Amino acid sequence: MYIGRFIVVGPGLGAYRVSSRSFPNRQITDRDGLLTVGPTPDAPETDNPYVGYNCVRTVVGPATDGEVAVVGNGSHVDPIAEKLELGYPSRDTLAASLLALDYEKDDYNTPRIAGVVADDEAYIGTVRHDALLVKQVTEPTLVATYEENSPTAYGLAASDAGGAATELYEAEYEHAVCAAGVEVDADGATYAIENGE
Repeated sequence: MYIGRFIVVGPGLGAYRVSSRSFPNRQITDRDGLLTVGPTPDAPETDNPYVGYNCVRTVVGPATDGEVAVVGNGSHVDPIAEKLELGYPSRDTLAASLLALDYEKDDYNTPRIAGVVADDEAYIGTVRHDALLVKQVTEPTLVATYEENSPTAYGLAASDAGGAATELYEAEYEHAVCAAGVEVDADGATYAIENGE
């Protein structure tokens, strides 16, 4: 089954996977702790604005108890992180940013998906053409751009960033391109990248 790009988040652990039929020549790169999806060196040129974006960003803000991670499938990751740095609560930040940017205006009305992962809590959200859904989750929860576009419990076996990135990359869903995982604990955030190499 093809569910497109998806995230899984729960307290202390989150991951994101790029799945694509249209733009498979992408990878995740580490830009000094900011994980960015972008074209591989051999990718054909495109003017599609949804191909490159930050997918994992960690921040510390006055309303966060230590470092938190934002994961998502597009340009909304940055305003979510910026609002957290300013002190907005996680739920409000997800709702405001997803609503402001709305779903992607492509041929498929692709939903935007995002999560905020802290050491002891997590929030997940999506904005579709027909709904805005944001909820606090206490167990690993998946939301995808297609088919699984409402938050659903997900049996994530991994317990660290590397395991989460690999597990999502190897998940049975079709057209895996790359994945990233992030673990958040009392000492801060650590992350891992799986580019299928």
